[in-house]
Amino acid sequence: MTAFYRLDSNKMNFEEIAKIILYHRKRSGLSRIELADLAGVGKTVVYDIEHGKATIQFQSFAKILETLNIRINFISPLMNEYEQVKAEIEEKENSVKELQNEQ
Repeated sequence: MTAFYRLDSNKMNFEEIAKIILYHRKRSGLSRIELADLAGVGKTVVYDIEHGKATIQFQSFAKILETLNIRINFISPLMNEYEQVKAEIEEKENSVKELQNEQ
């Protein structure tokens, strides 16, 4: 079963994200150093995230999330439109590739 968590406010709540990361790390039985090694980031990245630092590099943050098996879902009024446009672009790209392969 997948659990969804919604932050209580419209602004980014770094303290709550820190708690989520800390909880997942501890439930996984990992030390900060072990998580950092598995994710391929420095141990200070894990410390900074768990202490709510707001200036973490997104790539490092994404590596931590992936290692802990945490996904981010983007929700906005425009997401359906975005998905439709994305599908149309991918369909056109696939058509071009097929034509190129035929030649």
